[in-house]
Amino acid sequence: MPGLAAARRPSPLWVLGLFRSELVTVVRRWRTLALLGVLAAVPILIGIAVKIETRGGGTAGPSGGDGPAFISQITNNGLFLVFAGLAATLPVFLPMAIGVVAGDAIAGEANSGTLRYLLVAPAGRTRLLLAKYASVLAFCLLATLVVAASALAVGALLFPLGEVTTISGTQISFADGLVRALAIAGVVALSLTGVAALGLFISTLTGSGVAAMAATVGLLITVQILDQIPQLHAIHPYLFPHYWLSFADLLRVPVYWDQLVKNLELQALYVAVFGSAAWARFTAKDITA
Repeated sequence: MPGLAAARRPSPLWVLGLFRSELVTVVRRWRTLALLGVLAAVPILIGIAVKIETRGGGTAGPSGGDGPAFISQITNNGLFLVFAGLAATLPVFLPMAIGVVAGDAIAGEANSGTLRYLLVAPAGRTRLLLAKYASVLAFCLLATLVVAASALAVGALLFPLGEVTTISGTQISFADGLVRALAIAGVVALSLTGVAALGLFISTLTGSGVAAMAATVGLLITVQILDQIPQLHAIHPYLFPHYWLSFADLLRVPVYWDQLVKNLELQALYVAVFGSAAWARFTAKDITA
């Protein structure tokens, strides 16, 4: 009956409440708090190490690898600790934290037996899956902001702040640099959406939260290794971490948009593919076992 169908259809406020409930559940877990603590500690350790080295008469050298050389600039401007902290956590720590949270999203509920009770509510499987993915995306932003905020606080405490010298060699005001730091944090958070979708898909394949988290993190490490093998350069542009460090282009004048756009397009592709796969699996998943 139309009236009965309308009565069973959840209101937008109810759906918003479902998302809030999922987000609160994620953030309140001790495992999540521990992950955020580790992420906050990374820029603190970098700042202390640079401070000790400069006091000892040394000069902080540029970071190794292909990443941007932000560490050498920290002593001149504490704002660079934000960029260095994000560059240090993005290859491993941030995606591992997202992988743990995303991998546990469905499998953890199935393992504890609470998934079937969640599906008794009128949200339906699609809305529940979207609420869980939205909560993982919110955690992506939260985790990135924790790193940035910790780095900014430590950078302001240990080092001077002032005009920012960009990668192009030009100077911009501190306010402009702060806006770019916020934009970089946003880009880093968006860079993790592909990992989040991949982890959510893996979470629908098993009823063990530990197995889903381990598989997601293991796959992440494998893809990172593949991205470092020169002989596999043909597949590098299709690996989700390949353009992660392109956020450094936001510190150029003018901004280089090419790799930034490629990064966001690649993440959108992973979200579309693995998000669809997660939906197809979850809507057909037997949750009574």
